Amino acid sequence: MPWSTTTELLPHQADAVAKLLPSRVGGLFAEMGTGKSRCLIELAARRRAKIDRVVWFCPVSIKETVRKEILKHTTCGEDDVYVFDDKTDAETIPLDRPWYVVGIESLSSSVRVVSALDALLDERTFVAVDESTFIKGPHSTRTRRITDMSRRARYRAVLTGTPFTQGVVDLYAQMSFLSPKILGYNSFWSFANNHLEYDTDRKTGRVTGRIIRSHNTGYLAAKIAPYVYQIRKDECLDLPGKLYEQRWVPQTLEQMEAARTAKEEVLADEGLYDSPHIAIFRLFSRLQAIACGFAGGCPVPHRRIDGLIDAIERIPEGEKVVVWTKYRQGLGDLARAIRDSYGTDSCREFHGGLDERARNREIDAWRREARFLVATQQSGGHGLTLVEASHAIFYSTSFKYSERAQAEDRIHRIGQNRPCTYLDVAVDCGIDRRIISAVESKGATLTAFRDELDACKRKGMRNRIRELVMTL
Repeated sequence: MPWSTTTELLPHQADAVAKLLPSRVGGLFAEMGTGKSRCLIELAARRRAKIDRVVWFCPVSIKETVRKEILKHTTCGEDDVYVFDDKTDAETIPLDRPWYVVGIESLSSSVRVVSALDALLDERTFVAVDESTFIKGPHSTRTRRITDMSRRARYRAVLTGTPFTQGVVDLYAQMSFLSPKILGYNSFWSFANNHLEYDTDRKTGRVTGRIIRSHNTGYLAAKIAPYVYQIRKDECLDLPGKLYEQRWVPQTLEQMEAARTAKEEVLADEGLYDSPHIAIFRLFSRLQAIACGFAGGCPVPHRRIDGLIDAIERIPEGEKVVVWTKYRQGLGDLARAIRDSYGTDSCREFHGGLDERARNREIDAWRREARFLVATQQSGGHGLTLVEASHAIFYSTSFKYSERAQAEDRIHRIGQNRPCTYLDVAVDCGIDRRIISAVESKGATLTAFRDELDACKRKGMRNRIRELVMTL
């Protein structure tokens, strides 16, 4: 059916569309909150005569957000947007809708979804992958399936705010989805041989799989330039500023003892010296869990929730608040503590244990009536627009700054007209001090520590390695 757009493009969005429209494939690397969904809708609108449908891949957690964006910016009605669900298959899927929204994660395991897409994708399809770092792994099942099936489509696009979460290695799969001709490599190994340098084990000489250096990045930049448009928030939007605060709470004796045991155990294991990156990742994860109040799946006495309630008490009464946590474990305790202090209807939850319908109900209820939304970064950190709040509390945060930045920008995007305040609740211990320091410097917590450890390892400084580990 004929449809059209109903909202005007902002100047930076118009520039993006003008750059990407002449090519059949393209990437929009737009920082969170700059309106990349509106750009994609415009590209589809201007190609209406050449396409029958748009297949929009996105994280499962934002399928409803994507559906609402389409309805918001076009004349399309509810029946024009088909959202894949747990009943979609090749026999029941309608083939006459202009829009199809598909959860990226479902391509990993659902043959049912793959068969439905197989019946849907053809030359007159426009395929877009939103949050395209979800297909950055060149050998993953979902990357291969999406890439192979989308070859039939006349038009293809990738959209993301963080194209390189781990460096240029992330570029290969995203560009290969668009076209292998962009980079000029028919396999990941050819790409890696020309652009990636891997670490090797000093004893065995084997490649460890850790990338230590990238080469010829200027060549890659030149190759992708004709097909990519980048939007930086600070260059195109007059958004209010960001403010940062911390609420530090003391360790309990039980946390101190659990952390000391964890560090002593890793120091006694030769794996720390033979495969330090694996050992340190496990130690970091274990120590952060202890700082958040649990060890080995068992509760550890802590004061972190006290810090959360103290942070909330300093926020003006009535202001909506998003509370982010890295872990689903313990999320229920956070919600209960908030409800005990502010009422049973004050808090809603958003996490991976809820199905899509339940998540959407929780978000809608938060917008209508509740003051607090408690969410995991993994489930809620991508794609959601939560500008009803201007305060976000990080009860615990990821080791990766890219994931932290995604969560921050759920409230700092188009539609926000107030300064955004971010409060970190942290325990006064080594692991949390490192995490907060990395947030302040926009760095990667694990990477910085691994670099220090590598320097000591090369010099054979076992005593210094021990000192470093014990500072955590």
